[in-house]
Amino acid sequence: MNIVFDFGGVVFRWHPASFLARVWPHRVANAAQGVAVAARFFENYGGDWGAFDQGLIDADTVIERIALRTGWPKAEVAQVVAAVPDELQLQVDTAALIAELKLAGHRLFYLSNMPEPYADHLERAHPLREWFEAGVFSGRVKHSKPRTEIFSIASERFGLPPEACVFLDDHPANIEAAKALGWQALLFTTAAQARQDLAALMR
Repeated sequence: MNIVFDFGGVVFRWHPASFLARVWPHRVANAAQGVAVAARFFENYGGDWGAFDQGLIDADTVIERIALRTGWPKAEVAQVVAAVPDELQLQVDTAALIAELKLAGHRLFYLSNMPEPYADHLERAHPLREWFEAGVFSGRVKHSKPRTEIFSIASERFGLPPEACVFLDDHPANIEAAKALGWQALLFTTAAQARQDLAALMR
């Protein structure tokens, strides 16, 4: 199988509500309160943050725009942006799944909405080239999921037709977009569930 992994929330930890509760305890008392603050900060990965994800603006610009839009102090917004790499901790269960799939002979790739500074960090911190044959970061190709263009770029880069790819992502909108373009796609909740879902496809 040709299995394509999303990164945030799948291979690496990404839970904005609890992340903000840790980074901004003076503004976010707990993860439940963090849901609303995260929606305002990240705008569901549209708006300012979406442009950052697509590599259309840099970190300084996204900080300025978020501060201007929300009224939060620029220094505090910068604190959140700077803390994201520490949030992106490797999910041990998913790492084990990756190792199992590689050992079984499956081809592994990645397709991630990730601003360039964080993509650079992940490449420095982890042996991505050992785990995956190839991958696409949104910040480097100037397109992001769930838009059609990034899936076409990925398919071309991997040298695979859409129907030959099995995509794992934790966002339903991205799963729906992939399926609409002919990809096989599975909604990721846990590594254990992904293992079961992939096994079912292999039967």
